[in-house]
Amino acid sequence: MKNGHAIIAENVYKHFGEVKALDGVSIAAETGKVLGLLGPNGAGKTTLVRILATLLKPDSGVVSVGGIDVLRHKQQVREIIGLAGQYAAVDEILTGRENLIMVGRLYHMSHQRAKERAAELLAQFALTDAADRSVKTYSGGMRRRLDLAASMVARPSILFLDEPTTGLDARARIAMWETIRELVSDGTTLLLTTQYLEEADELADRIVVIDHGHVIAEGTADELKANMAADFIDITIADPAQTAAASALLGRLSTDSPQIDDQRGHVVLAVESGAQRIAEVVRLLDSEAIHIAELNLRRPTLNDVFLSITGEAIVEEEVKPKRGFFGRRRRSA
Repeated sequence: MKNGHAIIAENVYKHFGEVKALDGVSIAAETGKVLGLLGPNGAGKTTLVRILATLLKPDSGVVSVGGIDVLRHKQQVREIIGLAGQYAAVDEILTGRENLIMVGRLYHMSHQRAKERAAELLAQFALTDAADRSVKTYSGGMRRRLDLAASMVARPSILFLDEPTTGLDARARIAMWETIRELVSDGTTLLLTTQYLEEADELADRIVVIDHGHVIAEGTADELKANMAADFIDITIADPAQTAAASALLGRLSTDSPQIDDQRGHVVLAVESGAQRIAEVVRLLDSEAIHIAELNLRRPTLNDVFLSITGEAIVEEEVKPKRGFFGRRRRSA
C-alpha cells in the first residue's frame, strides 16, 4: 500500500449533470487508523464512499483501496472491504441470526461456518439475546449494530461507515462509538463519514472537511482548532430584545462578525486573549444596562472551524430519510 495508506483518492471528479458532487477531491487514510470525512448534507461524502466501495465510477481520478486499483480490480477490492450505509440495510422479516447467516452464505461460506460467524458477531455486538427475534422488533440502535455486524462477516481489513449513527439517540450513538473503537483497536482501517462534529472529534485520527465537492480543510481535530487563533466568548443576554444592541456594542472586540441568535439572546464573539477580554465585555454591557444571563469562555470547536471556513455552521439536525441507495437524503450527492 502506497506510503502506508490503505485508502487513496487522488483528484477525483464526479458530476451528475450540472451538479459537481466531487470536484477534484483527494484524500488518504492511514492503515489501521480512522479518517473522518466531515461535511453537511450534499457535500459529496456518500458519492466518495460509493466510488471507493466500487459502487460508482468516477468521471476521472485515481482511486486505490488496500493497494488495489478500484477501477481495474473491483472484485478484489470487494473481497477486503466492508460497508455500512447511512441506514441499516437488514431484512426486517428475518431474525438477526438469519440476516448474518445469509450474508455469510453470500460470501460463499459453508452453512456451518456462516452459523459460527453469525454467533461470533452476535456476541461481539451484544445481540445474542435478540438473535432469534425478527429484526422488525429491534430498536434503531440494535438495527445499526446488526448492520455493522453484517459488514464485518468477511473480516474486512478496511471498513467504510457512511454516517453510521444517523437517527440514533445519544445513548445508542455512544454505544456505537465504543463498538467502532474496538474494531479499530483490532487493526481495521476505517473511513467514517459524518455530519456530527462530536463524532469526528471522538473517533477520527485525522479529519478531512468537505463541502460542495471540495476538500476545504484537513488535519487532526486539534490541528484544525489550533489554526483558529481565537478564543470564543458565549454570552446570553437576559433580555433577548437587547441582543442586537449587545452585538453592535461588542463587535469591535471580535476578530470576526459576532454570531447572534435574537430568539435566545445569544451572542458569540471570536476574540484574541479571551481571558483578558471578559472584563471588558462585562464593563461595556453594564455601561448600557444590558444584563448578562450567562457568560462562558471556551476554545474553538470543530463547528467554529467549519463556520470560519464556509461561513455557515454545519447541519447537525436529524432529517427523515428518503428512499434510495444508502437511504440518501434527497439533497445528498
